[in-house]
Amino acid sequence: MSTPPSIAVLHTSLLFVNADPVINDYLAELAPDARVLHFVDSDVLATVVRDGGISPASTQRMVHLAQAAATAGADVIFSACSSVGPAIDVARRLVTVPIVKIDDAMTASAVETADAIGVLATVPTTLPPTRALVEEKGRAAGRGITVQERLCEGAFSVLMSGDRDRHDAMVLDGARALATEVDAIVLAQASMARLAPVIAEAVGKPVLCSPRSGAEEAVRVLHEQTAAPVVSPSM
Repeated sequence: MSTPPSIAVLHTSLLFVNADPVINDYLAELAPDARVLHFVDSDVLATVVRDGGISPASTQRMVHLAQAAATAGADVIFSACSSVGPAIDVARRLVTVPIVKIDDAMTASAVETADAIGVLATVPTTLPPTRALVEEKGRAAGRGITVQERLCEGAFSVLMSGDRDRHDAMVLDGARALATEVDAIVLAQASMARLAPVIAEAVGKPVLCSPRSGAEEAVRVLHEQTAAPVVSPSM
């Protein structure tokens, strides 16, 4: 019996494992036959926030997760955390399994959508990696984009405390302010994605989010990795 293709998801908190399993839902829909493996270091995000960025120790922890996923036989690795982008860049150099960042597809679409792009976040450590990724995609596309940032300070802590309504109001207020300066808004964290339609309606501008587009990109790479090789007929 053949082994099913597998996607390994790297998590830096328990949010998308327990409280909001949206990534699981998308992967189940997009790749129902795939085996989904979860690799969790539930304290990395908290450490990154406490340190104000990615330390060498946090980078090493993410590299260990990626190496564990590769050892487990994953065909593709899906990094579900926006804040650890620089650590994932290091991991990509150290494992042979393709690694997809949750924001790869979203940021690529953003630079095709607008010249002035806003990055909205509720965790400060997601702003630099997301901005850098938008700028990287802009350079790759040959686009002269500008990027504005806005932090909805404290909103993520409010969400973690269970007050979803207050979190949502804080994010919406931040989006309205940011929308006056940009042509499109990128939501820097998957935890804000469910608000994308509400924000788009409120500000009248495109709003891009990561979970579904990221999952679609991971599944696309999975299909590339597991497609049967084409055998040329013998002459």
